[in-house]
Amino acid sequence: MTMFDTVLVANRGEIAVRVIRTLRALGVRSVAVFSDADADARHVREADTAVRIGPAAASESYLSIDRLLEAAARSGAQAVHPGYGFLAENAAFARACAEAGLVFIGPPADAISLMGDKIRAKETVKAAGVPVVPGSSGSGLTDGQLADAAREIGMPVLLKPSAGGGGKGMRLVREEAALADEIAAARREARASFGDDTLLVERWIDRPRHIEIQVLADGHGNVVHLGERECSLQRRHQKIIEEAPSVLLDEGTRAAMGEAAVQAARSCGYAGAGTVEFIVPGNDPSSYYFMEMNTRLQVEHPVTELITGLDLVEWQVRVAAGEELPYGQDDITLTGHAVEARICAEDPSRGFLPSGGTVLALREPQGDGVRTDSGLSEGTEVGSLYDPMLSKVIAYGPDRATALRRLRGALADTVTLGVPTNAGFLRRLLAHPAVVAGDLDTGLVEREADALVPDGVPDEVYAAAALVRQEGLRPPATGAWLDPFAVPSGWRMGGEPAPIAFPFRIPGLEPVTHTVRGTAAGRVTPGQVSVELDGLTHTFTTAPSPEGTWLGRDGDSWHVLDHDPVAASLTGAARGGADTLAAPMPGTVTVVKVAVGDEVEAGQSLLVVEAMKMEHVISAPHAGTVTELDVSPGSTVAMDQVLAVVTPKEEDQ
Repeated sequence: MTMFDTVLVANRGEIAVRVIRTLRALGVRSVAVFSDADADARHVREADTAVRIGPAAASESYLSIDRLLEAAARSGAQAVHPGYGFLAENAAFARACAEAGLVFIGPPADAISLMGDKIRAKETVKAAGVPVVPGSSGSGLTDGQLADAAREIGMPVLLKPSAGGGGKGMRLVREEAALADEIAAARREARASFGDDTLLVERWIDRPRHIEIQVLADGHGNVVHLGERECSLQRRHQKIIEEAPSVLLDEGTRAAMGEAAVQAARSCGYAGAGTVEFIVPGNDPSSYYFMEMNTRLQVEHPVTELITGLDLVEWQVRVAAGEELPYGQDDITLTGHAVEARICAEDPSRGFLPSGGTVLALREPQGDGVRTDSGLSEGTEVGSLYDPMLSKVIAYGPDRATALRRLRGALADTVTLGVPTNAGFLRRLLAHPAVVAGDLDTGLVEREADALVPDGVPDEVYAAAALVRQEGLRPPATGAWLDPFAVPSGWRMGGEPAPIAFPFRIPGLEPVTHTVRGTAAGRVTPGQVSVELDGLTHTFTTAPSPEGTWLGRDGDSWHVLDHDPVAASLTGAARGGADTLAAPMPGTVTVVKVAVGDEVEAGQSLLVVEAMKMEHVISAPHAGTVTELDVSPGSTVAMDQVLAVVTPKEEDQ
C-alpha cells in the first residue's frame, strides 16, 4: 500500500474540518475548497492549502464537478474525500474522479448508483435475503401512479425521494385528500436537494425506531459491521440525537441485523465506510426492515468511533489507498456508550425556522468524555445557502446514563451567540423521561416539542439586559469629580432614586419595558453579566450587537434589542399587523402563486420561501385581495421582511 501525499476535501463546514484533522494525523497534505461565502471559513484556515471554486451558490461551487476536478489538478491532489452531503453520493462525481486519475475516497460508482436509487436498492437487497418495507415498485412513477400506490398500500404512507437522503423531501401523508399537494411538494424539495424528483411511496409504521448499522469493507472482499446506532430522535425526518449502541437490541438481534447489513453491502460490491438503515417496530425489534443504504460517511459516525476506538475517516482513506482490513468480525468490540447532538442554526422559539447571522461569541466544550466537531469560529457568517447544521457535540461514558449526563452538561456549556441554535432544546430533550428511559420512537420529538420550548422569556433575561444597558450608559471613570446626574442610577436630591425605563424588544415578540430603580444589582464584566433577581443570581454570557445585546445561558440565547417606540411608530408600522405577510426566516422565494389584485381565501398558499434546504409555505391570513407583492421567484429575503399584504374584504373588516 502507498498512502496518498495529498487529498482534496470536496466539502465545507464541520465535516471538512473533521476530515482535515485525520489527514493531518496520517501525515497527508490536505486541500480545502471554498466558495466566496466561505473565503474566511475555519476549514479553509485549517487545511494545508485551499482553492477557490466559485461563487456562493452551491450549484456553482460545491456542486460543480468541473470546478472540483480543476481544483484537484491545480493542487496536485491524488484523491478526493467528499465528506457527506453535496456530491458525496453522486455516482457521476465518483466516475469523473476516476477518469481524471483521482481516487474517490468512497465506494465504487456502481455501488453509489445502485444504492442511491432507493427503488433498485430495495430490489437488490431483497434478492439478497434482506427484509424490506412494503411499498411501491418501479421507477419513474407519475403523480397519479404514486397516489394509486399509496391507496393500495393504505394510509398513512411516507413519500421519499429515490435519490439522496437526510430526510429532505420526505413527506408523511395521513389523508388521501392531501396526496396531490404533498407529492408536488416532495418533488420540489427532491429536485432542489438532489436534482432528481423521482419519488417512491412506503407503508408508514407507527411509532417506529430508526436503527442503522455501520459497515466497513475493503477492496479485498472483507466486510465487517461496527454495531448499530439508534437514530430515532428526529424532527421533520431529520436526525437530531444519535447514540450507540441501542438499548432496544439484544445480542441476538444485533448480530442478525449486522449480518443483514453485511449482506446488503456485499450485494452491491461495496467498499469503504457505509451505513445500512433499518426501520424497526418498537414493540417487535426482531421485525426489522431495510430502508436504504447511505454510501458515505454518516453525520453520526463519531458515536461509533467512540465505542469501537476506530477512526472511520482514517479507514476510509486506508481502504481507498488499497489497504486490507486487519481485523475480522470477531475482533470488533463495543465498549461504553456514546451520544451525539446536532447543533443547527434554527430558532425553536419560532417554530424551528432556519436562523442566521454572525457568530459573535463561541464556546465549544472538549475533553472529559466530551468532543465537539465544528466548522465554526468567531466571526463566521451563517447564511441561508447551505445546510443548517453547524456542529456536533458528542459525549462518551462507561454507560448510557453517564453519557447522557455529560452531553447535557456539554450542551449547557455550548455558546453560539449571534446565531440562534437548538442547543438548549436538545439539552431539555435529553432530560425527557422517555429519552432517559430509552423509550424512543421517531415521532417522540414532534409530540413533545412544544413542551420542550420555554413559554416566554424569563424575567432575568430582561433584567440582565437592563444591567448591561445601564453599564453602557455609565461615563468612563477618570478619577475626577463625577456629576451624580450623569450616572444612570436615577439619583435625585432628597428622595428615592427615580425609576429608569429600558424598552426592549426580542424578534418575534412584543416590546417589553424593564424598569430599574437605582443601580441594578449585579455585575458586568467583558463577555459576562450576573444579575440578582428574587434572591437568585443569574449568570449569562454576553456579546454586543449593533442593535442591542446577545445573552446566552444553558444553550439558550436571546437577542435583546433596544426599542425606540417613537421611531417604531414612524417607520413601517402602518404596514404591520394581521394583513402583512413577512418572511419567517432569511432565504429565497422559490414559488409565487399570486399577483397583485388576486382574490384569495383564508389559508390559501401564496408563496414558498426556501432556506437551508427547507421549504416554508406562506399562506393568506384571511380572505381578501392581494394589494401588495414585494417579491418574485428568486428574490433573496431577510427575516421579517415584508413579502405581501392581503387586505380583507370590506364585509370582513
